[in-house]
Amino acid sequence: MQMLRTLRGSNNEGVLALVLLTLIIAMSIISPAFLSAGTAFSTLRSATVPLIFALAVLVVIVSGGIDVSFAAVAIFSAYTAVSFAITTAPDLPAFAIIGFAIAIGAVLGLFNGVVIARFRLPTLIVTLGTQGVFVGVMYTYVGATYYAQLPPSLASLSSVTVIDFATGTGRASLHVMAVVAIGLSLIIWWMLTRTMFGRALYAIGGDAEAARRAGFRVMRTQVLVYVLVGVLAAIAGVAHMVMGRSANPQDLVGDELDIIAAVVLGGASIFGGRGSVLGTVLGVILIQVINNSLLLAGVPSAWLRAAVGMLLIAGVGIQAIAARKKARRVHTVDEQKADRVVEEVAS
Repeated sequence: MQMLRTLRGSNNEGVLALVLLTLIIAMSIISPAFLSAGTAFSTLRSATVPLIFALAVLVVIVSGGIDVSFAAVAIFSAYTAVSFAITTAPDLPAFAIIGFAIAIGAVLGLFNGVVIARFRLPTLIVTLGTQGVFVGVMYTYVGATYYAQLPPSLASLSSVTVIDFATGTGRASLHVMAVVAIGLSLIIWWMLTRTMFGRALYAIGGDAEAARRAGFRVMRTQVLVYVLVGVLAAIAGVAHMVMGRSANPQDLVGDELDIIAAVVLGGASIFGGRGSVLGTVLGVILIQVINNSLLLAGVPSAWLRAAVGMLLIAGVGIQAIAARKKARRVHTVDEQKADRVVEEVAS
């Protein structure tokens, strides 16, 4: 039993990995071409932006909140930086454009964090409201022009790959932005597991009042969480535009359900205080493999969102059932202890 619990993982990562492996084997039997380097790199490419988004959502959920404005922050930050470069300074180097986007994302995240932490408002309501505000401000003051060409410095990144080789069915290549997503995953893993800030996130997500009494600075930590979300969202927005080789202000917003579903499937508790980077990575890849599998099977694209929605309901339902069972076990243990105390007093 101890070995099974170890393989399962603290957040059921082992179970998720087994499901993913089973799906891959099943699709390989149905379509032998599915199990190839090209398919693997294609899946990693399609998972790049969702993975960066999922890391942002993970840190919020671990801290006991929920953020649905990350896509709006991403498109606002990246589109504003790209639009400024195209219309004002087309010769800006890539690092300056990316840095500008990250700065905008940090400011938008700071706004979310201050409103939530200072006024102690529900995170879902605040981010739902700021989502509309950010999109409206972008359309009004930045514009809604579709740019088919990126600034030269960013456009040059669109074709950069770290691995590229010929296969029996074509070429297999790993985009540089996929490496960025992998690097960010390692950084967030280190932050959550090896730093005091990470411990503070888990403590606040478990019980904010208890964390405050334990000495954690809850308000400051919550503000920093949303600043971090803004930074990650801005990077995701830039990655989306670089890989898409264009800047469309109407992209990204509307796909938040897929990201939240992947994080919840990865074992993050919607009630806060639990979650892991490994589970999140597996959840994102599982969603991408499911989408690709359904497309290969000829399932209409309209059913893809339905499948993701059902997975989200299943993930939250399993968490709720597990929480109720744990509460019953704790209640039973407390009752047994109370009975023993009564018996000892009576004797």
